[in-house]
Amino acid sequence: MHRVFSRRSVSAILRAGGVRQRNSAVPLSSSNPLEQSADDGKTEKKWYSVLATGSCHSAEKYEYQAEVSRLMDLIVNSLYSNKEVFLRELVSNASDALDKLRFLSVTEPDLLKDSVDLDIRIQTDKDNGIITITDTGIGMTRQELVDCLGTIAQSGTAKFLKALKESKDAGADSNLIGQFGVGFYSAFLVSERVEVSTKSPKSDRQYVWEGEVNSSSYTIREETDPSKHIPRGTRLTLYLKRDDKGFAHPERIQRLVQNYSQFVSFPIYTWQEKGYTKEVEVDEDPAEAKKDDQDEKTEKKKKTKTVVEKYWDWELTNETQPIWLRNPKEVTTEEYNEFYKKTFNEYLEPLASSHFTTEGEVEFRSVVYVPSIAPTGKDDIVNPKTKNIRLYVKRVFISDDFDGELFPRYLSFIKGVVDSNDLPLNVSREILQESRIVRIMRKRLVRKAFDMILGITMSENRDDYARFWENFGKHLKLGCIEDRENHKRIAPLLRFFSSQSEEDMISFDEYVENMKPDQKDIYYIAAESVTSAKNAPFLEKLFEKDIEVLFLVDPIDEVAIQNLKSYKEKNFVDISKEDLDLGDKNEEKEKEIKQEFGQTCEWIKKHLGDKVASVQISNRLSTSPCVLASGKFGWSANMERLMKAQTVGDTSSLEFMKSRRVFEINPDHPIIQTLNAACKSSPNDEEALRAIDLLYDAALVSSGFTPESPAQLGGKIYEMMGMALSGRWGISAQQVNSPLHVPETIEAEVVKPAEAGSSQGVQSPPSCAPVAYANAILPSHFLLPIPSNNRLMMERQKRNGTRC
Repeated sequence: MHRVFSRRSVSAILRAGGVRQRNSAVPLSSSNPLEQSADDGKTEKKWYSVLATGSCHSAEKYEYQAEVSRLMDLIVNSLYSNKEVFLRELVSNASDALDKLRFLSVTEPDLLKDSVDLDIRIQTDKDNGIITITDTGIGMTRQELVDCLGTIAQSGTAKFLKALKESKDAGADSNLIGQFGVGFYSAFLVSERVEVSTKSPKSDRQYVWEGEVNSSSYTIREETDPSKHIPRGTRLTLYLKRDDKGFAHPERIQRLVQNYSQFVSFPIYTWQEKGYTKEVEVDEDPAEAKKDDQDEKTEKKKKTKTVVEKYWDWELTNETQPIWLRNPKEVTTEEYNEFYKKTFNEYLEPLASSHFTTEGEVEFRSVVYVPSIAPTGKDDIVNPKTKNIRLYVKRVFISDDFDGELFPRYLSFIKGVVDSNDLPLNVSREILQESRIVRIMRKRLVRKAFDMILGITMSENRDDYARFWENFGKHLKLGCIEDRENHKRIAPLLRFFSSQSEEDMISFDEYVENMKPDQKDIYYIAAESVTSAKNAPFLEKLFEKDIEVLFLVDPIDEVAIQNLKSYKEKNFVDISKEDLDLGDKNEEKEKEIKQEFGQTCEWIKKHLGDKVASVQISNRLSTSPCVLASGKFGWSANMERLMKAQTVGDTSSLEFMKSRRVFEINPDHPIIQTLNAACKSSPNDEEALRAIDLLYDAALVSSGFTPESPAQLGGKIYEMMGMALSGRWGISAQQVNSPLHVPETIEAEVVKPAEAGSSQGVQSPPSCAPVAYANAILPSHFLLPIPSNNRLMMERQKRNGTRC
């Protein structure tokens, strides 16, 4: 439905007109239905019909009006984020002027008669804060000054390119940079006044354009001072603001040219202070001269000193032929490495490099490198803004501050330069806009990066990839999580330790090659270290079968493997999860075992309660009595440990995921067989139930989990130690109960030898001795409780004078 407006709101809309007009009103004919009286009952109906049919014949067309001073303010204060880009924009304009002259001189050679050299020269006056930029390009006539500098967003370069396309010379060189028509006004970022003196070869007169930063007007005059005449081209004079006079230092100008305009196709000269050394004579000290006169034998030598003579001269600041525009067959490895070190301030040579040109839908040239070492701090995996990719458009530096537009985060360590002629940029040419072209460019750059890394794996020197993996292995593992499209490229590059290769890492290809003929899956276990992984009880049966198991010891490993899911149609299987299938199932034997131990499993599950999801017969154990496996869709012990270590964790999900633990028992172990007998004869026996608790706690620790009460587990272990050490090594009760640190003097008791079979002789220690001995050798806060029947015996012996 159409919305019906009141007359007051309609008139307000018409007064606004959608576009702000100066000194103009929207004309309305008297026949307009909107002008009828509000008392007319048909007003609302006619207003509705106007909106529905759009038949308002009184509408007139207006041109948008621009407030020039406000527009200039936006360009100066809001368009550019960095002031130093003013030099890049002005040098680009000068380069365009030279390019136009070079193109036109092909058909009009007379244009070059006044000055053959095509170059750009920048001179500074740091004392007065003045920068002068002079080019020998095409120059401008008076009318061109009005059209190009007097009209904001009017690009002479864009107009020139349009004329080329419409002419037969459309295939000519199009390295012209300008396109928006606002680059010149970036001069007002640092200048309070700009003077443009220009001479076109098509005109006999030289004209001067002058403008100020806060003014909406400009002046044009003819240059009458012969000393300021130039043969051809344009000279820009920038009178810097007080706060920006630092830009007038020669060293800073040279640095900006090398950063932004290093590869402009014309030579750029900067006015630099230089010096040379020379020897000059020094006047002798009168006292020394007198001493020399007295010694006639000494030969007199004129004393000199070395001084530095300073002078000013032009110095070439840029390189006109960048390495990526050269034929790769003509560039040596040393040149690539030298360019890498110079561009990225590196001291080590890269591990690999790739120089390529992409044509077709998107055209660009690039040289990318794999560094030999990770940056200090290794924080690039977290922060993708690494300034490792330098983007050039038509050989002019645009930016190196990207947030994943050209390379994903996990490949942020790749360094290089990218140069294109048709990238979509914002008006300030500082931001790369998201577009289909950028996405295509990103795919091709990523593909080349993987080709480089794959080349390192095939290197004759195996240490090259070992060094790469040490520095950037975690980046590739992050790629398994973030980039599903490139799993097939990332997986062959991964390396892990294994049960058969604890010293050297192996690839998935090497693992698959070593697999057993009947092995269907790739087995792995995640642990804190290689030592803890190889000692885990989960590997017992796999060791017996000589099946290789990958050791995932980095915190990111387990998540990376879970995202990969498979490699060459072989699934990744965590051997610490329930329902492990080793391909050796014997259904008849399993049925017999379940019948024999099924009741025991139910008994153990009933006692443990919610601590475990179920109790099952294990097919992975050979020497351990039991193990605690994770649920099929739950967290492993390693993952649970990592999640607990998170600074901000969700405790509710932690409880849910760890509730799926499965208690597996080994039916061939004596302890389990003893418990099976206890289940059938005395299921309520306290000793048997305590043994179940201790088995569960021991399985927690051996399986990599953290016990809920370590102190309670320690008490149970100490108690079992006391029972196990009972009566060992012939220790007497007297020695057990005596304090270790204050030995008590006891008279020796003469024991008469007794005949064989006699009840006399050495007496066996009382039944309280094992517990007393354990308490003697353990810390005071871990003392074991003495059984009640032993307490009664001790009291009886005290009354009879016997110490226990």
